Amino acid sequence: MADPSSYRPKPGQIPDSPGVYRFRDEHRRVIYVGKAKSLRQRLANYFQDVASLHPRTATMVTTAASVEWTVVSTEVEALQLEYSWIKEYDPRFNVKYRDDKSYPSLAVTMNEQYPRVQVMRGPKKKGVRYFGPYGHAWAIRETVDLMLRVFPVRTCSAGVFKRSAQIGRPCLLGYIGKCSAPCVGRVTPEEHRELAEDFCDFMAGRTGTYLSRLEQRMHEAAEEMEYEKAARLRDDIGALRRAMEKNAVVLADATDADLIAVAEDELEAAVQIFHVRGGRVRGQRGWVTDKVEAVDTAGLVEHALQQLYGEEKGEAVPKEVLVPALPEDTPALSQWLAERRGAQVSLRVPQRGDKKSLMETVHRNAQQSLALHKTKRASDLTTRSRALEEIAEALELDSAPLRIECFDISHLQGDDVVASMVVFEDGLARKSEYRRFQIKSFEGQDDVRSMHEVVSRRFRRYLQEKLKTGEWSPEEGEDPLAEDDGRPKRFAYPPQLVVVDGGQPQVAAAKRALEELGVDDVAVCGLAKRLEEVWLPGEDDPVVLPRTSEGLYLLQRVRDEAHRFAIQYQRSKRGKRLKSGPLDEVPGLGESRKQALLKHFGSVKKLRQATIDQICEVPGIGRKTAETLAAALAGAAPAGPAVNTATGEIIEDETPAHAGTSFERGTGQ
Repeated sequence: MADPSSYRPKPGQIPDSPGVYRFRDEHRRVIYVGKAKSLRQRLANYFQDVASLHPRTATMVTTAASVEWTVVSTEVEALQLEYSWIKEYDPRFNVKYRDDKSYPSLAVTMNEQYPRVQVMRGPKKKGVRYFGPYGHAWAIRETVDLMLRVFPVRTCSAGVFKRSAQIGRPCLLGYIGKCSAPCVGRVTPEEHRELAEDFCDFMAGRTGTYLSRLEQRMHEAAEEMEYEKAARLRDDIGALRRAMEKNAVVLADATDADLIAVAEDELEAAVQIFHVRGGRVRGQRGWVTDKVEAVDTAGLVEHALQQLYGEEKGEAVPKEVLVPALPEDTPALSQWLAERRGAQVSLRVPQRGDKKSLMETVHRNAQQSLALHKTKRASDLTTRSRALEEIAEALELDSAPLRIECFDISHLQGDDVVASMVVFEDGLARKSEYRRFQIKSFEGQDDVRSMHEVVSRRFRRYLQEKLKTGEWSPEEGEDPLAEDDGRPKRFAYPPQLVVVDGGQPQVAAAKRALEELGVDDVAVCGLAKRLEEVWLPGEDDPVVLPRTSEGLYLLQRVRDEAHRFAIQYQRSKRGKRLKSGPLDEVPGLGESRKQALLKHFGSVKKLRQATIDQICEVPGIGRKTAETLAAALAGAAPAGPAVNTATGEIIEDETPAHAGTSFERGTGQ
């Protein structure tokens, strides 16, 4: 723990202007980001007597080892820079909302020639219009199924679309009238895009005009005694109204607003958001967070607004945002929201009427969400703390290992040897810190030697980062490890405990790697699968934790996660190797030129028989590339004959290199 007075800036050094500040720990990791109207006044609050600070603030300033700041011209710029830095550095003492699940949205891919309607999760893509999020994917599919009757927009994947275009026959939806079948030219690209735009307008809440237009067309058809057409239009109107009924009217027509409510206690907070478009609740989502910084309801609202709208633009930011409490910098936030929307945004607390009633409903949802979350995790925090304490006691560590790294080796009979490194912080997986390695120093199967190489590489990078920041100086004659490849700091933060998957040999290899690098403040242990015993360096007997031990359970989770991550990488490498062909081994030959060669010659066999001049005839292939290609193919063993797997018959005809559905080729082994 650092004394805040040891890194307190000198009087008058901090500017009295708006800005953003960062606290860093002893390893130069950013642990907190904040903004202020006056940097001087705000930072002075952190350097009071530690006993007078809020406990969470006191923990942060004693964990930090330095503070730095950046001056900006306006509070809006400070807000934007704070959001960018929180997203970039992921500071441990900032409030970070996490979704309790991935919410699906209804997406219309307006960036494609033939827009497609589909369910989509994850980060939003440019050129795609989103509606929602919805609580369940089936709710989206029910709505889309009703609306396709009126707006027959394409819903099929690229593969299905391409296949239908090739055979000149639409899919089932095209036959039953729920797709306009642009794949076979029933509508032009312009007509199909117009359908997609009408679909988007209806989903955006502009329903009244479209329904009136349909009703008018229905009456006109009835007057002209086109009763079948009138009946179709009547059914279309009914389908659209049923789709609208799925979202209850809660506010006056044409109201576009997001309502944000917060339920909190001393340790955690839950946020609920209702998205109201056209007066109807179109979507709902919720977040939960640990209150790792001293923050009130207004501060939680500010963080929620940043996360909710930080990546949004245009109509995704509504005209009105209703909140339970106004943040401290309300004018700056309102201006920031207006810049993202491109029009004025009202940020206020509802006082009466329907909006206040709906806010109470949203707040009840937030309370229920927090209660459910606490029920699920009531024992989780206690369990994780007990597990870390048990590990520290069993391994005789000075303190609980808040950061644990585990290494595992994976291969298939000595081929494609890889390793994984997984990271657990405070007993939880931190997947952004996971790393994977290819074994480079030798070939073949040797888990002990592989473990030594991987641990050496990981901590060599750690020492490189310490050297850059001046925390470590090599002794005379020692390798300075000063290579700088310009990559981001991936290994800058040391663990308190290294766990290896294996027994005595693997533990000894990991410990030897640390000693060779002079790292003496990291504990090492191994978890052997056979009896789940824990091995320590230099010990002849293992440490046996009780089967009911939470510490053993945590070590097993860490080991199993490292094993899963290593196998996943090894299988990926093996799959790529098995799918590779002779052209993949040619240096400088990209995917486009490979396709051009195969299209021109029809098969690798014919390409191998071609002269350099004939290869140069392929567009994009120069003479130097042709010579390299010819030399590479001449040195490669020719493939065996094609075999019909159903009959065993050898096929004499030339088979294109990309064919593989009906035939196998001998391996020549």
